[in-house]
Amino acid sequence: MPSRRSISTPILLAIGMIALLIVLTVGWVLMSVFSAMEDTSHSGWYWVLLSIGTTFIVLLLVGVVLYLILSIKAINLTRRQSNFIDSVTHELKSPIASMKLYLQTLDRRRVDEQVQADFHRAMLEDIERLDRLINQMLDAGRLDAERSREEIEEIDLAGLLGDCAAAVAMNYRAPSDTVRLDMEKCVVRANRMDLDVVFRNLIDNAVKYAGDPPRVEVVLLSNNNGKALVRITDNGPGIPKHLRRKIFGRFVRLGVELEREKPGTGLGLYIARNLLRRLGGSIRVRDPEEGPGTVFEVLLPGMINKHV
Repeated sequence: MPSRRSISTPILLAIGMIALLIVLTVGWVLMSVFSAMEDTSHSGWYWVLLSIGTTFIVLLLVGVVLYLILSIKAINLTRRQSNFIDSVTHELKSPIASMKLYLQTLDRRRVDEQVQADFHRAMLEDIERLDRLINQMLDAGRLDAERSREEIEEIDLAGLLGDCAAAVAMNYRAPSDTVRLDMEKCVVRANRMDLDVVFRNLIDNAVKYAGDPPRVEVVLLSNNNGKALVRITDNGPGIPKHLRRKIFGRFVRLGVELEREKPGTGLGLYIARNLLRRLGGSIRVRDPEEGPGTVFEVLLPGMINKHV
């Protein structure tokens, strides 16, 4: 498992450096003894030990550098996990507190039918929010699961993207034209569940961070190399170039978690990138041709044709 490897590697590296340090100490003592003896018969051993000691010093320095790199990665991972815990705690606590308040109000006093309907709708939204959070965490946990060949099927990509856009717009109670679709019909061979998770995450991310009013465009194009190209563009503030690779890391969210206004766990883009890799696809981030915003470009293999 990745977690076990991340723990065992620095431990083995530390043991190796300690062993090298012990050997160097013993070697240094032996060289000192040979030098004190001033016996020319030992001059060959002296240079052999000197060469071995120099090699061990170089290896020790390399080990120190590697250990420092692993330590920095561990610190960054701990920070991301702390942000993840903060965000998940907030995502769990807010809807639970909201539903508790609504239920206490309904239990302690009578309200008219319209208010009851409003309370029920708000509680349903809170439940949907919890359901999305749990599903996202389950998706992250299933990334290492094997996919059988039977789960690969022919998928109408334009139809799937339309369904994902409609679902995201409904979740945000946004007008149906918030996500504009411009598509060529094409069929790809892939796992439907994986593609649904990928594009729901990407479109959800685009709507969440879009400007006011939000404008999101999803464009589907065919490619001469038998691939489908999907561009998802928003009119949000954009992502700095030096952070564009970082955002696909696990638990990564830009900024300080407790100062954020947007909900999330830092898993959406991580899940999307890893699912696309498993499908043989790729994802990249770039600037739009005009104005502020972000463009996510997804390249999918396995396109059969562009006519359904």
